[in-house]
Amino acid sequence: MKQIAFAEIRDHLSKYLIEAGEEQIVITKHGKPAGVLTGFETEDDWFDFQLENDPRFLKKIEESRASVRAGRGVPWEKVKEEDDERTKASRIRRVPRRS
Repeated sequence: MKQIAFAEIRDHLSKYLIEAGEEQIVITKHGKPAGVLTGFETEDDWFDFQLENDPRFLKKIEESRASVRAGRGVPWEKVKEEDDERTKASRIRRVPRRS
C-alpha cells in the first residue's frame, strides 16, 4: 500500500484516484495515517465494495455460516448433483427429434 501526504492527494486527486483503482492509498496527515483512498476500475468493483461493507449483507453471511455450522446447510455434493441433473435435462430437451 502506497502512502501519500494529504496535501499531495489534494493537489493531484485525479491522478491518485486512478492509481487507487490498482491499489489502496493510505493518506497521511503530519506523517500519520488519516484515511484510505480506494478507487474502482469497474462498476463491478464498486458493487463488490458496497456488498463487502454493507452491514445487512455481512449479517446475512454470518447467519448463513451459523446455519451451516449447526448442520442446516446443503452439502456441496448435493448442489453439484442437482446442477448436473438440470444440465443433463436441459440438454435432452434441446436434442431435435428425427422423423
